[in-house]
Amino acid sequence: MTQPTDIRRVPALRTALALAEAGLPPLPLRAGKVPFGNCRACAKNACGGRPNMKSAGPCQCSAPCHAWAAATTDPDVLTSPAWAAAWRQAVCVGYHPGGAGLTAVDLDNTAAIAWARETLPVTRIVETTRGEHWIYEGAMSSHNAVRPGVDIKSLMSYARWLGPGTGTMTALPEVVRALAVREPSTVRPAPQAIAVPAWTGNGECRHRTPAYLDQGLAMAEQRITEARSAVHATVYRTFLAVLSVHGRCGCLTDAHIGRLFTAAQTKGESPRHCTDAWANARTRLGL
Repeated sequence: MTQPTDIRRVPALRTALALAEAGLPPLPLRAGKVPFGNCRACAKNACGGRPNMKSAGPCQCSAPCHAWAAATTDPDVLTSPAWAAAWRQAVCVGYHPGGAGLTAVDLDNTAAIAWARETLPVTRIVETTRGEHWIYEGAMSSHNAVRPGVDIKSLMSYARWLGPGTGTMTALPEVVRALAVREPSTVRPAPQAIAVPAWTGNGECRHRTPAYLDQGLAMAEQRITEARSAVHATVYRTFLAVLSVHGRCGCLTDAHIGRLFTAAQTKGESPRHCTDAWANARTRLGL
């Protein structure tokens, strides 16, 4: 009997082939539920890494090196001799969410699950040993510890396959993407007088009327005030939204910007964080 026939009998590989057929790139996981180590040629990333990694390299290794980056839906690769030993030693199967255009929000404890139920739109849910994976359609960057007990697994990470889960998968929401926005850690002082950065825009506001601008600022203040979580990210994204509309027209005065800063401070942000978030938003828009 040939090796491909023998290896296909390994339970982990049978699961992996079913995942691959469904469009989920699988990979073998060893004891500890972690990927297999790199081969000698790839050790310490000497090969330069896989072409689809963050630091794209030339590695075309036929073995399951580089963890999630080696995950594939190609059955010929999965059943190849280079992968056979890993499948025989595998204790479970992982998959690459981002490779399938998915994002898994990994909730590690009951507090994280409670936060998700209060904050995130309902989607497909997979029970884990310690908590739940909430699976969304759409890929994004991967981040650990975006808040207590919450990791984001997508483009550059793997997740353990624990079954299809229950519920209807929905689109990746902005609230999850916002968790990836890293802002400086701050203490939460009471609101205080602040020095607003000088504004140098010029031109005519396309909305033209002061009432329209005031309404927009009021909506921005409300968005910050009503933030129930991820306040840092909400402040930054609100500043970004205001600047994307009025960033080049010069209609924003120090008083207007001060209103936004005050709303942010009321939610516990520091003057320094407000200044940094405003500067980061301007940089993002090239202002």
